[in-house]
Amino acid sequence: MPIYAKHFTCDEAETRAANGHFKRPLSPGAFACAIMPDRITSLPLFPLELVLYPGAQQPLHIFEERYKDLAADCLEGEGQPFGIVLAEDDVLADVGATAEIETVAKRYDDGRLDLIGVGGERFQTEDVRAGERSYLTADVELLPDTEGSEAVPPDLRERAITQHMKLLELAGHTPRPGLYEDQELLSYLLAQNAALETRQKQDVLERRSERERLDFLVEHLEDLLPRVEEKQSTRERIRSNGHFKDFPIDD
Repeated sequence: MPIYAKHFTCDEAETRAANGHFKRPLSPGAFACAIMPDRITSLPLFPLELVLYPGAQQPLHIFEERYKDLAADCLEGEGQPFGIVLAEDDVLADVGATAEIETVAKRYDDGRLDLIGVGGERFQTEDVRAGERSYLTADVELLPDTEGSEAVPPDLRERAITQHMKLLELAGHTPRPGLYEDQELLSYLLAQNAALETRQKQDVLERRSERERLDFLVEHLEDLLPRVEEKQSTRERIRSNGHFKDFPIDD
């Protein structure tokens, strides 16, 4: 079956399929990917402008016909995974995460769905195809953390937690210390709410050890926190000065 390179855009691939470039017809009935210990073949792909982490929940509003098909196939497959990959400027990232549909929150009369997905395992795309189904599919290699990765020093873990709690406080939230307990992959929890740009979130996903990810996050938060604190201090000074009570505050 013809394939296209990983860095074809989504639109290019789908246009080529619509024009008959891919000759394999859509198979009728239920569609199932093949899951092996280290790879998945024909994994359904859902390109989005976000990064999904293992263990993270992700609300999904399904309204396009091709993704209604994807959801139907996964639901009929009783826990069949699909893959969420970052799509920036319509180009797919090489590394994504599998997901399973945890909950169907709402079904609409016109076929739209509100779903809750949960992240599973990281993967790297090998062959991305259009033509098997109405949505993209891919053969992927699963990416566990590198064997023999350095253990995470307890002080690094505590430092990351302390910094993250400080960021939450500055954002007006009440940190819950229990949130961080028994988190084997703490980095993915922190990265979900660490004021990371999308490219930085993808960088965290692609790092192959927990120590690498925590080192990255600690460095990021060390740089970020003083700037957030300064902005907070400036905001409070302006608000406490009656002469400038209507002064616009930059967020």
